[in-house]
Amino acid sequence: MKKLPIIGITMGDPASIGPEISLKTLNNIDIYKRCRPIIIGDTSIMEKAKEYTGLKNLKINSVKSIDDALFIPGTIDVYNMEVINPSEFKVGEIAKVTGGASFQYIKKVIELANEGTVDATVTNAISKEAINLAGHHFSGHTEIYANFTNTKKYTMMLAHENLRVVHVSTHVSLREACDNCKRDRVYDVIKIANDACKKLGILNPKIGVAGLNPHCGENGLFGTEEIEEIIPAIEKAKNEGVNVAGPIPPDTVFSKARGGWYDIVVAMYHDQGHIPLKVIGFVYNQAKNGWEAVSGVNITLGLPIIRSSVDHGTAFDQAGSGKASELSLINAIDYAITLANNNL
Repeated sequence: MKKLPIIGITMGDPASIGPEISLKTLNNIDIYKRCRPIIIGDTSIMEKAKEYTGLKNLKINSVKSIDDALFIPGTIDVYNMEVINPSEFKVGEIAKVTGGASFQYIKKVIELANEGTVDATVTNAISKEAINLAGHHFSGHTEIYANFTNTKKYTMMLAHENLRVVHVSTHVSLREACDNCKRDRVYDVIKIANDACKKLGILNPKIGVAGLNPHCGENGLFGTEEIEEIIPAIEKAKNEGVNVAGPIPPDTVFSKARGGWYDIVVAMYHDQGHIPLKVIGFVYNQAKNGWEAVSGVNITLGLPIIRSSVDHGTAFDQAGSGKASELSLINAIDYAITLANNNL
């Protein structure tokens, strides 16, 4: 009988909601029926988080090797990095020390995946400002993973229910994003998207490519990127047998994908892809003055290892309250399990 995949889960920024949603998630017995999860972080921070989540009966098994993990419900295994303790920072605040710690957790989980000790990695949120304060000059998880796996062609995929989006560019200015809309990059992302869908079990993926300009430029009236860059990339992929359509006006392509026209959408820049995903995945209840759902998942495609992530930030304003939703972390673990089970 095949063993359940080992999933390495980073704790995220110690001052964020990462520790508490990790506890809530691994308090779910069902998780242990589908994988062997282990937190990469600091035992002292996880112990502290038990106080404000009300999960004081959960046991913490502090280990220095994956071989020492127990993987049993009711006990959370923590690969104890011992890089920070609760007295060094204030929950809910950006700090150099927490940025440095969260960066070390990421490096370790990548190392464990690169050597095959864990089958997939899942990341909790980090503060980009904090990791840069600590001297690690990366614009996000995606770039850190690409650097430490020596990956040149990669992209971010966001997913919620049947809506999946990949990005031609992410953490750059809007001006730079427009400049980065080049046919080779668009083609690479189309191919990565096609491969990713197949790895998720979609045999003949239907790919929709968004335009960059309003109305896809109206034949050059509002910009020429569609004519000069996007269409040639689409035609090249079509000639190789990829089932791809576009460019499609950005104000309709996501609704079409939601309606089943496409299995995945290629977005040209960060917010073009993020906004529609978060409109449907993040649900705020005005009457209750709180979030009913913060769901969705972020996956880095093109890497030699598996990486999925929560699709939200550090939520410093909620940290320490014990009220943060763990739904996005559960979603991320679900995707990691699916990919790991397919040996991808």
